Amino acid sequence: MSKKKPYTPEDFPSTEQIRKELHRVNYRHSFSKVLQSTIYALITVAAVAVLVAVLLLPVLQIYGNSMEPAIHEGSIVLSVKGGRFKTGDIVAFYYNNKILVKRVIAQAGQWVDIDEAGNVFVDNQLVDEPYITEKAFGETNIELPYQVPESRIFVMGDNRAVSVDSRNTAIGCVAEEQIVGKIVWCVWPFDSFGEIR
Repeated sequence: MSKKKPYTPEDFPSTEQIRKELHRVNYRHSFSKVLQSTIYALITVAAVAVLVAVLLLPVLQIYGNSMEPAIHEGSIVLSVKGGRFKTGDIVAFYYNNKILVKRVIAQAGQWVDIDEAGNVFVDNQLVDEPYITEKAFGETNIELPYQVPESRIFVMGDNRAVSVDSRNTAIGCVAEEQIVGKIVWCVWPFDSFGEIR
């Protein structure tokens, strides 16, 4: 039977080795905690950003040129949900599973009239429209003068010759529940970055 060799101090790790191993284990543990909390923070920030974008500030990309020159095709814009809309505001609204963008011209109960030259009158007052470059009668098939129905707004595109809007029964007036929000800011392209009027 062989005798067990007695342990010597060399058989045990040194104090320095124990300290290094303890440091390594603690570092690994703290690193995983930091990584875990960073991932949770990023998920939370992403979730908040998505909620804000969907519920408060919908981000939209513009297709078509009916709002030129104020908004160009391909622009990315921010809209604000809620609130009351006044004449001259640009709004986005749902229409046949699409989102259209037009300018508010008249509110419920007001009378809209348009002459052959494209001048727009609301309650017999000529509307000052510095945002359009060329007036046009456009795609109009409603009977003028036209009274805006209750809980609706009358909208028109700035590019009057090509815009299909409330002047045409295909679109008609916009109901409050169709409205996505008021377009307030252009974020792309950078040369158009800023408030939209």
